[in-house]
Amino acid sequence: AYNKKKKETWGVCIFIASIDLDEMTFTFTELLKSISISVCTFFQYLKEVDVNMDTVSTKVDSTVSRLKKKYDVLLALYHKFERTCGLIYVEQPSSEVPAELNSVLVLKNYWITFLLAKGKVLQMEDDLVISFQLLLCVLDYFIKLSPPAMLKEPYRSAVSSVTVNGSARTPRRGQNRTARASKQIDTDTKVIEVLCKEHDCNLDEVKNVYFTSFIPFLNSLNIVASNGLPEVEVISKQYEELYLKNKDIDARLFLDRDETLQSDLITCSQLERTPRKNSPDEEPNVILPQTPVRAAMNTIQQLMMILNSATDKPSDTLISYFNNCTVNPKESILKRVENLGHIFKKKFAEAVGQGCAEIGSQRYKLGVRLYYRVMESMLKSEEERLSVHNFSKLLNDNIFHTSLLACAVEVVMATYGRNASQNDGTSTETDLSFPWILNVFDLKAFDFYKVIESFIKAEPSLTRDMIKHLERCEHRIMESLAWQSDSPLFDLIKQSKEREGQADQPEPASTLNQPLQHNHTAADLYLSPVRSPKKKASGPTPNATSPPDAQGTATSQTQKPQKSTSLSLFYKKVYRLAYLRLHTLFHRLLSEHPDLEPLIWTLFQHTLQNEYELMRDRHLDQIMMCSMYAICKVKNVDLRFKMIVSAYKELPNTNQETFKRVLIREEQYDSIIVFYNLVFMQKLKTNILQYASNRPPTLSPIPHIPRSPYQFSNSPRRVPAGNNIYISPLKSPYKFSDGFQSPTKMTPRSRILVSIGESFGTSEKFQKINQMVGSGDGQLKRSAEGSAAPKPLKRLRFDIEGQDEADGSKHLPQESKFQQKLAEMTSTRTRMQKQKLNDGNDTSASEEK
Repeated sequence: AYNKKKKETWGVCIFIASIDLDEMTFTFTELLKSISISVCTFFQYLKEVDVNMDTVSTKVDSTVSRLKKKYDVLLALYHKFERTCGLIYVEQPSSEVPAELNSVLVLKNYWITFLLAKGKVLQMEDDLVISFQLLLCVLDYFIKLSPPAMLKEPYRSAVSSVTVNGSARTPRRGQNRTARASKQIDTDTKVIEVLCKEHDCNLDEVKNVYFTSFIPFLNSLNIVASNGLPEVEVISKQYEELYLKNKDIDARLFLDRDETLQSDLITCSQLERTPRKNSPDEEPNVILPQTPVRAAMNTIQQLMMILNSATDKPSDTLISYFNNCTVNPKESILKRVENLGHIFKKKFAEAVGQGCAEIGSQRYKLGVRLYYRVMESMLKSEEERLSVHNFSKLLNDNIFHTSLLACAVEVVMATYGRNASQNDGTSTETDLSFPWILNVFDLKAFDFYKVIESFIKAEPSLTRDMIKHLERCEHRIMESLAWQSDSPLFDLIKQSKEREGQADQPEPASTLNQPLQHNHTAADLYLSPVRSPKKKASGPTPNATSPPDAQGTATSQTQKPQKSTSLSLFYKKVYRLAYLRLHTLFHRLLSEHPDLEPLIWTLFQHTLQNEYELMRDRHLDQIMMCSMYAICKVKNVDLRFKMIVSAYKELPNTNQETFKRVLIREEQYDSIIVFYNLVFMQKLKTNILQYASNRPPTLSPIPHIPRSPYQFSNSPRRVPAGNNIYISPLKSPYKFSDGFQSPTKMTPRSRILVSIGESFGTSEKFQKINQMVGSGDGQLKRSAEGSAAPKPLKRLRFDIEGQDEADGSKHLPQESKFQQKLAEMTSTRTRMQKQKLNDGNDTSASEEK
């Protein structure tokens, strides 16, 4: 056992050194074979080797991440492939099926042909959706060449009904078969239609992949045996060349059940949970597990339901808004959509594969539909809010439109970008993930941030996953992307400080403990910073303002720069995010020293407000970790950076590069410890030492943390001190035929179901539950990353909408409320079943985000 462990450790070390030195003389599979371990076990060992947090470089981290994603996709697709073939082919075909078409040989031919097609067509191989669509194309090709006697229904009927030149399918003979195959490939779509229907796949998308990617791939092979099937040996040799070039995973070994590719359930499940980093504060995800491919198809179908009724061009309502403008924006909007479409198609093909340009066009078209749909919804809201019909300034603002279109396209890309690791709620990224769209559209992250909240509020049909994704985009902007050197943020801060001299701040600390209540919309933020302080909070009409100044350019010399709404709101949100992340990390490391948290927060907040240049090209969490270390150092509390980064790694949505690669000075990077010693401590030394004196700095107020405006609750709530009693909204199985899923569709009007089990017990148990609900005390903890914070839970009660009242602001009689609800539910059960049907037509009115 000792020698085996030693051998495995050597293997990991050789792998690390080879990556760092760019001297990879072996493939990843060859390495796994030589030390006799699986992919999952290897990654687990690699994690253990990086115990000091600086053993493994970010270059190795990146390589491992790529390998892990590729393995996840291959594993998911192979499992899907096996299950699908079991549904297509009969287990024991009749004697009329020739021996060369036995199932083992056919499966091998299918799989290796698919691997070669995937490698040739896709240069971004962690794209689960296109890979699966390509797999369906391969299945279609081989099914058409299979004798009907081998096939189960409905595939047998689909193949039998194929006609060539108007004649029925002829008996299988070598030459006829080859000729027939070449004609059928281009014309017959019967089989692909069945495959798409069976797998809930969009037919138009799969046909697009078929004709633009798969057929050119087949033509490039130019190798067909007499029976119409590619030669396994030739295909395998071509794939091997590809695999040896990439030096990664030999996916042919899935066919042999090779131990290096077997998923170790214990190790892999731990590995899968690692990116998720579930904390006790986080809402549990109660959605039933699905296979990765099924989850991806479901997510896409939900998006399609939103966009099926949408149009590719502005609606009549939008056109009327355009006509009401002082300067009609219609032509510039259409031209912008067209131009960005060409750019998107080109960049998509560069990233995914040149044969995939049309797939990019399809996705962009969906984004455009969503863009027009959300724009119309935003304008209707603005019209109601301001009683104005002329939105000329907003609708002629280039940055507003580019941001709105980018946000719509990002929703589409994220929907399709769901990869094999996301079935458990993780958010691993592909090459097309945010912020890829910013680079494609040449858009600044700070400008993109301004549209996110309004976008979510304007589109009530967005799924929970999409809302969480956009919220995560907003967090990434606040953490680092908005702080890049070329960001307009720094100009806005500079203007803010010039406004009333250095005393003025982007957002005073004194406002931190006030609720984040704002009625600013995208219109306000994109036309900011031109709001006059004398105007009402809701702002004047957009067409009544001076020209938009979204990039923060200098105003007239005779006029003082006016306070930026977008900057003020940005800082409020940054402070809240910063405190939430600090609170979560502090809870893990320093819960025994509660008196230190306000001190660390004060230093952290002071740095963001007064030494904001430290954030330039850096990350919010780097300042957070340094603030924590500094206060512990000055207060003689033993907390080392190794302990900090170990705990930090386990927080949601963290990246090891954050502490392994920190900017020290221009184009020089080093670890977080070096940054602290050479930069942070040097800049803040005087301030840090004040915390050791008898007169420490005035403490910054703790931010008031509301529940995220973006999330709608559908997780069970645990009754405090309730002996594992949970209260959950009713869920019904999701059926696409029922229309789009929503809380009103899933539940009766009250959104509560109390199910009385056959053997639940006596009424005393209900009394006990009622007592627990009435007297529950403690904290209702929510996800820190989800922009929600612990709030005092004075009582947990049900209101008319079936949500929990967590702030104790409304009081109802304690004793009878729960029983009253029970009685009400029981007596109206039949009525509610009818209501459920009626309520299905209204999915937006009562949905809470």
